[in-house]
Amino acid sequence: MKAVHFLFTAVHALMALLFALVSLALLWIAISKGWGALIQGFDGDSTLHMVEAMGVLAAAVVALQISQTVVEEEVVRDASIAGPTRVRRFLSRFLVVVVVALAIEALIATFKGQESPGNLIYSAALMVGVGAMLFGWGMFVHLNRSAEELEPEALHEATQEDVEVSADAEASTDAGR
Repeated sequence: MKAVHFLFTAVHALMALLFALVSLALLWIAISKGWGALIQGFDGDSTLHMVEAMGVLAAAVVALQISQTVVEEEVVRDASIAGPTRVRRFLSRFLVVVVVALAIEALIATFKGQESPGNLIYSAALMVGVGAMLFGWGMFVHLNRSAEELEPEALHEATQEDVEVSADAEASTDAGR
């Protein structure tokens, strides 16, 4: 059983590495788009290219945050997300990044919609979707609190892990100096 558990941890680590590599590739694309827009000069098209670069950069942040979340939750902590506290924390970390990325995509769609106003309905629909996600996430967090009250030991255990992970991170940072 330990071999299977080690295999799952190794697969999670590989997936986190792949997300990090995709993040670096997206960062390079965003830099290329932004640099190209700066070279063109400051006109209407360069503004759109800069906003598109910002959207690609947001996607890079999403990929990097997913990588970090997988590493911290599945590799470093090696914890199951069965408890309500862990589920709330995992989903919250993920949804923050997704909501921000979708909001930036809606901004990009709004800028592109200025060229053809008929497409503004799509950016409006995307913003409504972002609002619905925020509302649903807020409701989940609110309703999850009552489940956490039923399992106070799980909340205490997760808090203790946070202290231990923070201490380990500080120790590795101090050792690197």
